[in-house]
Amino acid sequence: MTKHESSPGSGRQHAAAPTPPARPDWRRRMDGWDDTSAAYTTPRALHHLLQAQAARTPDAVAVTFEGRSLTYRELNEGANRLARRLLREGVGVESVVPVCVERSIEMVVGLYGILKAGGAYLPLDPAYPPERLAFMLEDCRPRVLLTQHGLLGSLPAHGARVIRLDAAREELEAESAENPSVEVGPDNLAYVIYTSGSTGKPKGTMCTHRGICNRLLWMREEYRLDASERVMLKTPYSFDVSLWELFGPPMLGARMVIARPDGHHDNAYLARLIADERVTMIHFVPSMLQVFLEEPDLREKCASLRRVICSGEALGHDLQNRFFNQLDAELHNLYGPTEAAVEVTFWPCRRGDARRAVPIGRPIANVQIHLLDERMEPVPVGVEGELHIGGVCLARGYMGRPGLTADRFVPHPLADSPGERLYKTGDLARHLPDGAVEYVGRIDHQVKICGVRIELGEIEAAAAEHPAAREAVVLAREDTPGDKRLVAYLLADDAGVGRVSDAEMRAFLQRRLPHYMAPAAYVWLDEWPLTTSGKVDRRMLPAPPPAERSEDAPRNLVEELIAGVWCEVMGLASVGVGDDFFELGGHSLLAARLVSRLRRDLRAEVSYADLFDHPTVARLAARLEARRAGARRVSPPAPQPRDARGFSRLSYAQQRLWFLHRLK
Repeated sequence: MTKHESSPGSGRQHAAAPTPPARPDWRRRMDGWDDTSAAYTTPRALHHLLQAQAARTPDAVAVTFEGRSLTYRELNEGANRLARRLLREGVGVESVVPVCVERSIEMVVGLYGILKAGGAYLPLDPAYPPERLAFMLEDCRPRVLLTQHGLLGSLPAHGARVIRLDAAREELEAESAENPSVEVGPDNLAYVIYTSGSTGKPKGTMCTHRGICNRLLWMREEYRLDASERVMLKTPYSFDVSLWELFGPPMLGARMVIARPDGHHDNAYLARLIADERVTMIHFVPSMLQVFLEEPDLREKCASLRRVICSGEALGHDLQNRFFNQLDAELHNLYGPTEAAVEVTFWPCRRGDARRAVPIGRPIANVQIHLLDERMEPVPVGVEGELHIGGVCLARGYMGRPGLTADRFVPHPLADSPGERLYKTGDLARHLPDGAVEYVGRIDHQVKICGVRIELGEIEAAAAEHPAAREAVVLAREDTPGDKRLVAYLLADDAGVGRVSDAEMRAFLQRRLPHYMAPAAYVWLDEWPLTTSGKVDRRMLPAPPPAERSEDAPRNLVEELIAGVWCEVMGLASVGVGDDFFELGGHSLLAARLVSRLRRDLRAEVSYADLFDHPTVARLAARLEARRAGARRVSPPAPQPRDARGFSRLSYAQQRLWFLHRLK
């Protein structure tokens, strides 16, 4: 016994323990905000949700697509047959199985089949360039790959066994339709999604069943969802938002309504699908919601909608008000990175809310949000800090990247038990007095365009691989308010091939990067503007010069009508038939708006892919004419006096009426 201790009954009094310093009021409040515990009856794995629902309501419709549907029994049995085939091919627990398919019923069956075999699915977007697909396949070294017959030619060389989902129906019919007995637990791998990487290569985020099941259970409780829901699956499955569109409906016994491939870019089609299928729940990236709200008569077309979920980028106050002016539905703003099972905070938007910034809200169940300074200490209410995420939602880490995993998934400095981690998001945020979190910005060079997370370093690394370029810097510029686009700045390699055209650089990068990561403009410099510390001064990089323009005026009515829509959408005075949409600054958001307007004004079948494959007025017009083969071709109008822009003096409305009359 030390001199500071006393034995019971000794009569000596213990010295009074020092009174701990009072915790600041903001710390006491924040302690309460982190209490998000919820005791869910969590399924062991995602596919158990489908199995349980198939047992309860086997004859209820589970999924519809283009006039075709599957019941819960049919969906479950189809996935079971595929799972048994995969098991015979050597797929098992923790196996990563790439899937390269278009959005379809076969895609849904394929993903569930992989999970039932114990594997984790890895989505390969068919639109990705071959070099990116090759990297992802080399990174995971799969035993089996699922695809469709029409996509075989787009896949790079690989050593995996190929199963074609649209050509193996008879072969799979021989497999048992019973649920396979594979032991899959909450901490087993469920899916791997690749995101842009700051080091020049994409990184595969490995996520478990536990995190996404928690997200789905929270959604069911928070929004009081039931079997009456009809949820649209329109998010490309290479983005994590698709997970609750894919796996949420079976948890409810609800119906999944699948949008056709590229349908998520066509607002008229989406509005029609909502009306025809009586969709109740849908997701939009805010920038795409902005375009969708331009569609006429939305209140009538979307009368079935109960709630719209927004995430992927900041939701503006003006867009929130515009939504409530046009739709009779709830609007919810959610936030979350791929590394944390889709979304981790939520905010119910309110009509008439006067605050100028829409918060990202509070953490969902069993998730904690910490805003920390550089010393990993909590910041006071109202002070900006880096947003860190903790709880059951966290991914396991990055595939084959232990160093990067350790850098982004760090030990929890405030943990109650050892081994807890936090994910460093790189996002700046602050707590509001009511406990809601408000997003502020980034602490690095990551950007979001149309909701897609882009690491500028990956584009810079790819551009610097061109023989003409010595170094590259990429910025997301917004020289015109509301029009954010990527601009690449390049230093020429004196020993290389010399400066090359924008078209050559664009073609070079399109072989390496997804289309949404391709810069809209390229600027060649002799030297970098530098800060006093010798770093590139990004603020001093010049705005790109106007793109070179074609002087060829439209030669027929179709070209003239397309050029008119093009000018209105892009805010241009004139467009030559040889002008390239992307060289003029076009990007995915403007492309969606342009396709929607062309469909509406020309009553023509125009797809997102049509614009990417035929990006000039002349080529797009020729494509539309060819598609109407067998129908009466539109003749050039009689010669008309033209104005200074080279356009007919007929008004745009007159031209459209004349064109539609000729189509009858």
